Amino acid sequence: MRIKLPGKFGFGTAPLGNMFRDIPDQEAIATVREVWDQQVRYFDTAPQYGAGLAELRLGEALRDEPHADFIVSTKVGRLISHETEQKEGIFANGRPNKITYDYSYDGALRSIQESLERLNMDRVDYVWIHDCAEDAHGEHWRDVFDEAMNGAAKALTRLREEGVIRGWGLGVNRVESCALALEQADPDGFLLAGRYTLLDHDNALENLLPECEKRGAGVVVGGPYNSGLLAGGEHFDYQKAPQEMIDKARRIKEICDRFEVDIKAAALQFSMAHPAVAAIIPGASKPDRIAENIAMSEISIPAELWQNLKQEGFLPEHAPVPKS
Repeated sequence: MRIKLPGKFGFGTAPLGNMFRDIPDQEAIATVREVWDQQVRYFDTAPQYGAGLAELRLGEALRDEPHADFIVSTKVGRLISHETEQKEGIFANGRPNKITYDYSYDGALRSIQESLERLNMDRVDYVWIHDCAEDAHGEHWRDVFDEAMNGAAKALTRLREEGVIRGWGLGVNRVESCALALEQADPDGFLLAGRYTLLDHDNALENLLPECEKRGAGVVVGGPYNSGLLAGGEHFDYQKAPQEMIDKARRIKEICDRFEVDIKAAALQFSMAHPAVAAIIPGASKPDRIAENIAMSEISIPAELWQNLKQEGFLPEHAPVPKS
């Protein structure tokens, strides 16, 4: 696998950008320190997360740790301006700096340099081209994707060839752009958020992961709790969960309860089980959630639970599941 990470459990920093709520600096930094104390050594971030806030907080929390001891990935495709604007959406509580899309060659290089300054680091290991997909750009997403392939992808390929970064890929919430990238370029892998989970996996399982496995392209699964719905929250895909998904999560939980298994454990371990998956990166904004997530990823789950999920139609028969 071309994505080389220190273990199959990493940490996604989107919540540290004040996603959904205003998080005090000390709580955010304490969360990262708890991640470190739990021996997790892969951290993913992005300029979008609070207009640079997550990168700033991650850099502050890791400032005394040698970079040789951990792996960091960030993203390109958005640039942060000194101008300010009124924010809405999931990062309404982030920094007020204006964010603009830029998938160009020069924009990617500038984005990396600015991320390094916020992180206070001299390098990042992996770089994902962020959100060049339909959910971010609507019916014109293919034009944006082509711009990214002709701009940012070429810049990142050069940086990989020069040994400046270890590898690159896409960081998206949709399978289609990943499949296209495999056809048109040579990505090392993908950060795919929310599309290989207990609730939503069919497209990735059938149309992306087999090709990734064949090509040695690793997949980092972001959002294994689907924005929190599989962890008892109310959001799915960064929005209030639709009733259909609430009902589906409830029914999966009922099966888990029969075997006295926390649904969070089933969610994390399912996403980890596919051989193309390099790591999962559940996010958290409170220190006490870190040890809980790690424990959930390691507890023993009886084979009968997975058999029930398949029999009830929540998982395809051929879906890889953990061995008991």
